[in-house]
Amino acid sequence: MNQPSFKGVLDAARQIRPAAVRTPLLEHPALNEAVGGRVLMKAETFQVAGAFKFRGAYNRISRLTAEERERGVVAYSSGNHAQGVAAAARAVGTRALIVMPHDSPAVKVEGVRHFGGEVRLYDRWKESREAIGAQIAAERGSVLVPPFDDRHIIEGQGTVGLELLDQADTPIDQLLCGASGGGLLAGINLVMAERSPQTQVMVVEPEDFDDTRRSLAAGHRVGHPQGQPSICDALMAPMPGELTWPINQRLAGALVVSDAEVEAAMRFAFRWLKLVIEPGGAVSLAALLAGRISGADQTTAIVLSGGNVDPAQFGRILTSG
Repeated sequence: MNQPSFKGVLDAARQIRPAAVRTPLLEHPALNEAVGGRVLMKAETFQVAGAFKFRGAYNRISRLTAEERERGVVAYSSGNHAQGVAAAARAVGTRALIVMPHDSPAVKVEGVRHFGGEVRLYDRWKESREAIGAQIAAERGSVLVPPFDDRHIIEGQGTVGLELLDQADTPIDQLLCGASGGGLLAGINLVMAERSPQTQVMVVEPEDFDDTRRSLAAGHRVGHPQGQPSICDALMAPMPGELTWPINQRLAGALVVSDAEVEAAMRFAFRWLKLVIEPGGAVSLAALLAGRISGADQTTAIVLSGGNVDPAQFGRILTSG
């Protein structure tokens, strides 16, 4: 009963319909020309709180009982799940406390507070967000809402794939999606396996945070070595999730991109597509533009998963290329 399913994604689509944005599927001749094929962009930058995370958060939090809503929710996140939880909590009339890394982009911390969430900062290199979140939830009697390892979270994120297939006017040859713990990717994989099994689904990760790629190569869940932070703050989970990993083993491939390639993709999106994309949301675009995979003579779908980029960081990236 606790395993995510395609039927659950269909149920999630009904559950979130009153609150979530049906985000656009965009196409632009400048990108098609650069890639040599059709590229369809699922722009989750237009979602509530600026990222796909609201889908899963609302799907989970809107199912709380009246008693659970009285006790509130606790979550841990680098930023987008944090904002999604805060926004969903406000929408259903409960309170939220979010455990966030002290190096989270200021725009994401401000976003949580904008939606009425309480923030507890921690050191991602020295402290465990899971332990902190569990302790606070136990002390307050609150419901813990994890960022990816939850059935309703995964199924909520899967509605991205449902919408994408419904909006596309042609079969999708390949789909690229970034991953941290793999909740969005798992939800999309559930949909593609049922509705578009011919679509080759591939994960894109930052260099040095390629735990899904490493896990696929090993045949079981493995982490990545602790190294320097990536500009892709949204994609720095240490290991694929327990629930997401079995689903994501169906992936057709795994790609990695550098910070420089991500920055180039962000500049391209701003200059030619008139889109603001955060680093973690730009990895799939980066993989295409950097030639990590060919899009020539194919229809490629990419998920632009979020647009919550710190203004100062964005300005530096735009002027550095």
